[in-house]
Amino acid sequence: EEIQRETAYPDGKVEKVLKNGCHLIFFPNGTWKKVDSDGKTVTITFFNGDVKQIMPDQTVIYYYADAKTTHTTYSDGLEVLHFSNGQIEKHYPDGKKEITFPDQTIKNLFTDGQEESIFPDGTIVRIQRDGSKTIEFNNGQRELHTSQFKRREYPDGTVKTVYLNGQQETKYVSGRVRVKDKDGNIIMDTKL
Repeated sequence: EEIQRETAYPDGKVEKVLKNGCHLIFFPNGTWKKVDSDGKTVTITFFNGDVKQIMPDQTVIYYYADAKTTHTTYSDGLEVLHFSNGQIEKHYPDGKKEITFPDQTIKNLFTDGQEESIFPDGTIVRIQRDGSKTIEFNNGQRELHTSQFKRREYPDGTVKTVYLNGQQETKYVSGRVRVKDKDGNIIMDTKL
């Protein structure tokens, strides 16, 4: 573009106004700023390679050159980070965070301390504030982990519980109950 006007300042800064209305400002440290003719789109290219863009809707896009990471802040407060490994993080104004990992696992971190992970195979893991965990497998099985026991529920209605002391209890849909001690010895079996 043709230069309409060029001004050099005592501090070493140089401003160029182009015929299309753009303003270019060059700083002594190598940083430069471009203000588009609309006056609303601003791009700052820093001496270290970082780039900050301010869009007309006040969206701010910041690219960290060393980390190869882009951080976008929208006017509604949503922040989205794109990392070089493919990970994407969304930070919502209410404090919730959603992380999509390169393998497409999605982890939600809620403001009340709960977590939810959704794996590519359809498995869902939910962790409550008290540390208890629920796992829903794509084959219909469900597992509950607490500080006192681990319980697996099968689609056919069978429920197997392993207690902290190692004792196992299996309840079958038929009504049968089998209990084993920590070493696997049957101590009760109500075969029907």
